[in-house]
Amino acid sequence: MKINKELIHFNEGLDLESGSRLDSFDLMIESYGQLNEDKSNAVLICHAFSGDHHAAGLDPESGGIGWWDNIIGPDKAIDTNKYFVVCSNNLGGCSGSTGPTSINQSTGKVYGKDFPIVSVVDWVNSQKLLTDFLGITKWHFVAGGSLGGMQALQWSISFPDSLSKAGIFAAAAKSSTQNIAMNEVSRESIRKDANFFDGNYIEKNTKPRNGLKAARMLGHITYLSERHMNLKFGRKFQKADSKLSGEIDYEVENYLQYKGEKFSDSFDANSYILMTKAMDNYDASASESLEDAMSKILCRLLIIGFESDWLYPPERGKEIQLAGMKTNVNCTYVSLPGEQGHDSFLFASEKYDEIIKSFIESR
Repeated sequence: MKINKELIHFNEGLDLESGSRLDSFDLMIESYGQLNEDKSNAVLICHAFSGDHHAAGLDPESGGIGWWDNIIGPDKAIDTNKYFVVCSNNLGGCSGSTGPTSINQSTGKVYGKDFPIVSVVDWVNSQKLLTDFLGITKWHFVAGGSLGGMQALQWSISFPDSLSKAGIFAAAAKSSTQNIAMNEVSRESIRKDANFFDGNYIEKNTKPRNGLKAARMLGHITYLSERHMNLKFGRKFQKADSKLSGEIDYEVENYLQYKGEKFSDSFDANSYILMTKAMDNYDASASESLEDAMSKILCRLLIIGFESDWLYPPERGKEIQLAGMKTNVNCTYVSLPGEQGHDSFLFASEKYDEIIKSFIESR
């Protein structure tokens, strides 16, 4: 599968929900497949918190596999033989799009902690500018899981005429108090790192790695189900020759240490704080009831929850479906077992694939 990677510059800028403005910005995107002549086969993928534009295939630069490679590709659930698939790195991220690690053109310095607050609505608005740039009048399908699912929901509300179908997987119309609490613990671990320097760590030529590592370790606990952790690790001891440190006893400890260390090498701390805040602050019913917000929707919705997901459990998707039903939105809700907890939306299964493929191809 051919991967097309492109950095797109937007001179028109963007007014943000916070009241700030980006006078110009960049979006890093990847695309797969071919856009047909009437541009009716376009699919937009919205990434979750730690994702980016590299959704599928093998990145020739990093050697990494796309975060949704299980689902996107030739003959997969989102079939790149049939569809032109686009994914962009969100504003505020750290994978090429304008964010805290970018240079602020007005000061000539890295934005750092001064990068403006961004929201799910801002991401959707920037993706709409991308849509116009690509000359796409209407997306055939807009989809994502977790924070990406929130974006797909907001797309259907903000731009009802600009998509035919939306996929909202392992997501919610707003984060719960528990979600916000866990994100705050993660942010606090970063802020308390001695190398954070109140967000000015780039100027100090350092990085709050320990804080990022602890934040990611906590995150991974919330992404996995208890059953999956028991099956994968149980109380098995880590072999001495593969321990990451001498303090480790159990395989699950080694796993979390590995994931945390790897993440701390690649992710930016200010982006972590910024994006978890965007997740916490999203509320599709913030200015009106969820029913009123969803009454604007014209597209068809596919909502999928996973029974093993305790971060965004299936009932959160059910809330979206019920609000849609009350306002005559054409929506389908499915609850699947899932073995990987919240991360289940990332992994292919026969039933999951069949549901997505049938929905995309239905008329």
